[in-house]
Order: sequence, then C-alpha cells, then structure tokens
Amino acid sequence: MKLKRNANTHRSAEKALRILMAFTPHNQEMGTVELSEKLGYHKSTVSRLLHLLENYRFLWQHPKTKKYHLGESAADIGRAVIQFLGGRLITIAQPYIDDLRNAVGETVGLEVMSSNSTIMAYNAKVPQLVRVMFDVGERLPVHVAAGARAILAFSPPEIVDSLLKGKLKRFTPNTITDPKILKSRLNDFRRQGFAADFGEFDVNAYAIAAPIFNHEKRPVAAVVIAALADRMKSHLKSNMVFLLKETAAAISSQLLYPQEEAKD
Repeated sequence: MKLKRNANTHRSAEKALRILMAFTPHNQEMGTVELSEKLGYHKSTVSRLLHLLENYRFLWQHPKTKKYHLGESAADIGRAVIQFLGGRLITIAQPYIDDLRNAVGETVGLEVMSSNSTIMAYNAKVPQLVRVMFDVGERLPVHVAAGARAILAFSPPEIVDSLLKGKLKRFTPNTITDPKILKSRLNDFRRQGFAADFGEFDVNAYAIAAPIFNHEKRPVAAVVIAALADRMKSHLKSNMVFLLKETAAAISSQLLYPQEEAKD
C-alpha cells in the first residue's frame, strides 16, 4: 500500500509541475478546460491541482474570467534563481574557461560589462613563458578590448552610441578611433558571432571573444582568448573560434539563456 501511495503522490506532483510549466514562457491565462485539453488530464484532476497551486500562491485566478496565470510564489522562485545566477557568474564560468584554456593552450579570460568599460573578472593562465597576461580586476576600454566589442556587437544601438561618443584613445597604430568605422566592425562581429582585437590595445597581442548572454537575452560578459600575434594567426586556421563560441554558449545556457538561441 505504501508503494502505491508513493507512486500516486509522484504522479500527482508530476501533473502539478506540468500544469505550472504549461504557463511558460508567456504566462498566458488559461482555464480548467483549456489546461485539461492541452495536457490530456481529466478536468476534475486539473481542477483539484489548480486549487492546490492557488492555495500555495503558485497560481492566481482572475476573479472575473476565472482563468489562471502564474502567481507570487512562482515569481519568488524566479527571482531567487536570477539572484543566485547573477552573483555566481564567475563560479559558473570558471570550469568552462579552464577547459577552454586546456584545449587551446592560450590564456583565456572572462570580461564582464561594468558601466562604461569591461573588467577582467577571471583569468585562466597557461604555463608558457611567453604569453599574453590578463590582470584580474583590470578595466579595459570598450573600443579596443575584444570582450567589450563582443558585448557591444549584441547591444542595443543607443548603448553603443553612448559608449562610443567622445574622443576614442589611440593605444597602438592599429587602434580604430573613428566611431563610424568601429560600428561597422561591430556589425561584422555580430554576423560572425565573435569579436577581435588584432593588436589595437597591445601591438603584440591578438584577442578574440564571444559574448555570454543572460536570461533576459542581454550580453553581460564575454569569453576571451588572447595570444601573441603570430600564434593567434595560426590558431584562427584551427577550430579555436568554434571552441570559443561553444564555451560562451555553454555558459550562457547556465545563465538560462535559451540554448537554441545561444548557438551560432
């Protein structure tokens, strides 16, 4: 009898969860009959579970239409998940970045957007004596840093305009200081799914980067691979770009960015 009760409880819990998931992703109002037809459950079963979920504030019933939509408790859980993910970006990204460093044999970093610049939030070093180095906590200018460019390439035009206004500092002879040319490059980066800095911040260092998206489909960070110029030219003929984009997509999926949209 106990096993039968456990099985019944499991089936009821599964049905309740399927009812909740039926309201995603747009939280459209639905009534008992609509949910019964959509899920293939008996109307009496749906009605019983709807009242249970309403009692725990996972659902709210409109007093006039008598239809349901997701309620306060569902919103509380969503906020808790987003808060958790937002505060753990580095922890989430670190193993993926370490794996990418091991696969490509070059320095890999995590750039995070912060106000009008990006910050190097994590650095996976390589044991090579001659290598490109990132300093954790270093602020990087948005018009030259590969990670910043990857983020800007997928940002709204008004944000791009505000960050590229004014005089852009020249760091090397390769630095692009004309906002119009740079915006054209950002369009190219968006189409190809990754951005590049070919000796514009440090003439001897090349970097490529792919954006990381959050649950709101906003680019909030970027995975960056940096190498000496000659080595990067060789890497670009390999599968490095594929691995870079794959890593950024994997981290994005952990931040609840829809997996099918994270692919490029």
